[in-house]
Amino acid sequence: MKTSKEQALFTPLQIGAVSLKHRVVMAPLTRSRSIQPNSIPGDLMADYYKQRASDGGLIIGEATNISLTSRGWLGSPGLYLAEHVEGWKRVLKGVHAKGGIMFAQLWHTGRASHVTMTGGATPVTASVNPTYWENPNQVVSTPDGWIQPSPHRALEVKEIAAIVEDYRKAAQRAKDAGFDGVELHAANGYLIDQFLQDGSNQRTDEYGGSYENRSRLLLEAVAALVSVWGGDRVAVRIGPGGTFNAMHDSNPEPLFAYVAEQLNQFNLAYLHIIEPRVKGNIVIHENQGPVASERLRKIFKGKIIAAGGFEPDTAEESIVKGVLDAVAFGRHFISNPDLPKRIEEGLPLAEYDRSTFYTFDPKGYNDYPAYSTQYASK
Repeated sequence: MKTSKEQALFTPLQIGAVSLKHRVVMAPLTRSRSIQPNSIPGDLMADYYKQRASDGGLIIGEATNISLTSRGWLGSPGLYLAEHVEGWKRVLKGVHAKGGIMFAQLWHTGRASHVTMTGGATPVTASVNPTYWENPNQVVSTPDGWIQPSPHRALEVKEIAAIVEDYRKAAQRAKDAGFDGVELHAANGYLIDQFLQDGSNQRTDEYGGSYENRSRLLLEAVAALVSVWGGDRVAVRIGPGGTFNAMHDSNPEPLFAYVAEQLNQFNLAYLHIIEPRVKGNIVIHENQGPVASERLRKIFKGKIIAAGGFEPDTAEESIVKGVLDAVAFGRHFISNPDLPKRIEEGLPLAEYDRSTFYTFDPKGYNDYPAYSTQYASK
């Protein structure tokens, strides 16, 4: 890597109403460490995020459920109870004490769920597809371990307004908790992505068929968040061409071009793009560049943060080329709580342990040392 004075990664960036001092962003990482049974952020989470906060650096919080019936991953936190707000306040206190900035990522898992996670309610989605819950390779995290999802049902049109309202309420709770903005999770095969892509959306009403109709829920949810925060503190995460959670679309490029174009109306803080070279947390196309960001850069008029398979050198290269504005690192932030410093100073990166990504205790979570601590005794 170049020295920090030459690195585009360490130049300031304005994202909406927020000023960043560098462009090494912490990606939203599902880590399953909230306090059960009510999914409340606790001291363990507060310590984890404080460790990874940096002066003027952006943290995108892990996917956070907007309601009890939106849950689908054991240990993920919520923003639908007063106790959630109080828990997040403790998290934000530590992040802000280090000069960090944090957006809440708002999440509805849709069909990727089980009745043990939703309080007994049948998981909902755009259209019914039994092959999803019948596939033994499709599993969700529950109190009974990793098991196949429950059978789901299609949302009725009259029910959709209530889900949009859940997003609005969660956005207000995020503001009450002290977040600096919110990001709508519209990727990785969860509810909004299930409406976007025609592999999961076979509806024939105003929420199905055309790009306009399949994008309707996304745009309604964004409008709800903007009503609370204003556009300059709202962001959207999309996964063009993503296949995680059994997702696919017959023509993804024009679909996501339409989505990006429609999002311009909100003057968002940023658009967060998951590159299709990753599937979940696995890189499946090692030599592929940031193709989704390259395409959508020509359409989306605001700032772009990209995630998925980046290394420090490829992140730097993409910013220098103008393909994107900042890079969200996931796996490297897990094992390097001081990742911005390590990249800036050219220090070696610690290896991450995949076996602890979705466990429930401090091991592999907040026990990775910062560089100075790690090597002081050696």
